[in-house]
Amino acid sequence: MPIWRRNLIVCWFGMFATGIGMSQLAPVLPLYIEHLGVDNSDSVAQLSGFAFGVTFILSAVFSPIWGLMADKYGRKLMLLRASLGMAIVVGCMGFAPNVYVLIGLRLLQGVITGYSTACTTLIATQTDKEHAGYALGTLSTASIAGSLLGPTIGGFIAENVGMRDVFVLTGGFMLIAFFCTLFFVKETFVREDKQVISARELWRQVPEKSLTITLFVTFFVLTTALYSIEPIMTVYVSELSEHLTHVALIAGLTFSASGLANILAAPKLGKLSDRIGAHKVILIALLAAGILFIPQAFVRNPWELMALRFALGITAAGLAPSVNILLRKITPASLTGRVFGFNMSAMYLGAFGGAVLGGQVAAWLGVRYVFFTTSALLLVNAAWVYRNVYRKLQYC
Repeated sequence: MPIWRRNLIVCWFGMFATGIGMSQLAPVLPLYIEHLGVDNSDSVAQLSGFAFGVTFILSAVFSPIWGLMADKYGRKLMLLRASLGMAIVVGCMGFAPNVYVLIGLRLLQGVITGYSTACTTLIATQTDKEHAGYALGTLSTASIAGSLLGPTIGGFIAENVGMRDVFVLTGGFMLIAFFCTLFFVKETFVREDKQVISARELWRQVPEKSLTITLFVTFFVLTTALYSIEPIMTVYVSELSEHLTHVALIAGLTFSASGLANILAAPKLGKLSDRIGAHKVILIALLAAGILFIPQAFVRNPWELMALRFALGITAAGLAPSVNILLRKITPASLTGRVFGFNMSAMYLGAFGGAVLGGQVAAWLGVRYVFFTTSALLLVNAAWVYRNVYRKLQYC
């Protein structure tokens, strides 16, 4: 088996486990906080929101830092650091004696993240150009699918095994990822003893500044769109399923439908990006995603919503790998880790921003307006991409 393919398999598993570890807390967090002794419903909601969101915020802050370390000391070392750290921290959450220890561990989880950044950088720099689109397309499914499937997996484990076991099992997956990385990931890395440059100097060395910013924003908008429905999914499904039972399960399956579609479609769309150009795939995917959000506001039952979410996942599968492919092409090799780190920061901020956006729009305007707002955001981004990316690269 070629080294790049073996690296891809290990990194995919690790990123998938990391995605689950970041998101599986969502459906069980309020119940777990109650289990830890918080009785007041307002306090439970407040602490749940803080504990869930703070991990994404800190991950956004620290991703560029770990990206710098990956460029300086090697990507495999960062993979080992992040996977072992996540295994210990997430596993310890299952033994938290009170809610404050749990929040402290969530803070630490955000600090030690960086597995996805190192994986993306490793695959981008160690895979030949012929297979780069396929590799990055396949890898992109891991984090997004893990994040989208995480709530369903976490809820299932909590209901059938136990809430504490959610964290122990996720920590076990990350420990497996650590040993797989240690024994099977191969990296050709030559350390260059260069002075660490500041963020301002880094920006000066980026050759395509406008294009880079557009790609960061596109990744942010994509993640925001995928997470905007998370706060209102259960409420919306309950409105659509008056005569159905197991509403929570149906809501989880509906939310995860886009993750399943992403897994199936991303490798193929990554190859398509190699063939026709990543800029074309980005524009088409943004337009399609923006349009698909509109009928979700008019569905009559959960099954129609589930089908549309599956179709949305196919369009989203064309965005993440195409963004990474373009970033790889326009970024100097010495800056790859830090640039991909900033891109992962955009993803984490999008996950947090999407949840906030969906909740606020639903509270002020109504549940169905979340879909209209997200659609408008995607279509505006498509117009910006057409101007700053598509027209610029069409004749290059």
